[in-house]
Amino acid sequence: MYPIYTFGSEEQKQKYLPKMARGEIIGCFGLTEPDFGSNPSGMRTVAIDDGDAYVISGTKRWITNGNIAQIALVWAKLGGPDGEVHGFLVPTDARGFEARLMHRKVSLRASVTSELILEEVRVKKDAVLPGVRGMKGPLSALTAARFGIAWGVIGAATACFDCAVDYAKQRVQFGGKPIASHQLVQAKLAEMLTQITSMQLMALEVTRLKAAERLRPAHVSMMKRHNVRAALEIARVCRDVLGGNGITLEYPVMRHMCNLESVSTYEGTHDVHTLILGQEITGIAAFE
Repeated sequence: MYPIYTFGSEEQKQKYLPKMARGEIIGCFGLTEPDFGSNPSGMRTVAIDDGDAYVISGTKRWITNGNIAQIALVWAKLGGPDGEVHGFLVPTDARGFEARLMHRKVSLRASVTSELILEEVRVKKDAVLPGVRGMKGPLSALTAARFGIAWGVIGAATACFDCAVDYAKQRVQFGGKPIASHQLVQAKLAEMLTQITSMQLMALEVTRLKAAERLRPAHVSMMKRHNVRAALEIARVCRDVLGGNGITLEYPVMRHMCNLESVSTYEGTHDVHTLILGQEITGIAAFE
């Protein structure tokens, strides 16, 4: 919805956004490819101008909601492999479009994850997003997604923390005392609460920068990088507090931990955000 709202025509906005907001239409975002994840500008998906239509060919992978979406926003290079990146709104029932469900995931099992295969899919000329060209379009959408992720992982961390606190108060060991009475357990809980509070404060400040229209992509990279790493570490410590019970589905900790492993990768890996911050600090890009 974000790129349609930001870069779409008025007709595209009216056609898709109200129905998407009501859940009547599901969309998916097709950027990542089998050979290009952290380097999306290397994409091989192309769109060829064929007079009254664009013809799109390529493959996208790790696409959330691909198998249940009615519309796919597919990023492709217009004109060929050396062309400029544009966004195309592709109906998933178009001839030549196929979504294949990805199986055997250990993480984010509740999420529909798909591979999109486009074999000479024809779309009308008005399918292209008119308000952007180049990597600014998909990267700005990733920045918006990373912003939400950095808030969302606070919830996962808090759920793990609350579970660990409750468990520590109830689990009795060593002379009939709850393990919450032990110094090492209390030290872990104190450190985790401090980390959660740090995550909340960073997210709040970045949100204030966004509201004041002073937000830079590097702010979001710092927040996503910090909060995901902290949430994953909190989940691991909580699993330790729960002992063997921590690996069972009777408690939510292992589920959150597995999901956070994916969150650490998607919408920019920890290392990629490290390099984004490095470039912001030094003015020197170190991606190659």
